[in-house]
Amino acid sequence: MTFRATVLTLYPEMFPGALGHSLAGRALDDGAWSLEAVQIRDFAEGRHRNVDDTPAGGGAGMVMRADVLARTIDAASPKGDDRPRLLMSPRGKPLNQKRVRELAGGGGAVILCGRFEGVDQRVIDARGLEEVSVGDYILSGGEPAALVLLDAVVRLLPGVMGNEASGTEESFETGLLEHPHYTRPQEFEGLTIPEILTSGNHARIAAWRRDEARKLTAERRPDLLPRSAQPVTK
Repeated sequence: MTFRATVLTLYPEMFPGALGHSLAGRALDDGAWSLEAVQIRDFAEGRHRNVDDTPAGGGAGMVMRADVLARTIDAASPKGDDRPRLLMSPRGKPLNQKRVRELAGGGGAVILCGRFEGVDQRVIDARGLEEVSVGDYILSGGEPAALVLLDAVVRLLPGVMGNEASGTEESFETGLLEHPHYTRPQEFEGLTIPEILTSGNHARIAAWRRDEARKLTAERRPDLLPRSAQPVTK
């Protein structure tokens, strides 16, 4: 089954962008997934094809119109299309690896890229949009966030990664950050590869990697650890 991604945007020329290269690009060429970028402005009416208007109640900026977005969504995702409808938004639920795997296991996604001050709440409610955030910061629009989401999803599609184990031994897959990595040369600027990694003892290597992953997670992302395992602060 091909993963079908439909992106609703004011800047369709931004796609596939980086997704046209490397693993995602090869998978796109091979038909493992498909990408359609839909111009929102095509569904606006009037001489100027306005897609936004001033916010009700006053305030700075502009808001994307519910009627224009509803027509865009309905055309891109007609009745019977059960793909999730996502809205890239800084106020959305943070994207995590669990949600990425869920999306990769489905038939695709319809992704709305917000712009300006945001999207009229009525279309979010009426079209059942799932708001998704890629971090606690503000971008100029939802397009870069959509590229991030799709990159995370596409690499997990069957056959995209050469070594399927790569997708199960990474940060967040086990609830921990990934352990440190090393490769040749044996010595670099006076720093050497930890001896245990060249010992050939796979059980000891696995235990070392687990321990290092826990230490790194406790240091950098203690919020990922179970409450009982989080460092005590005074």
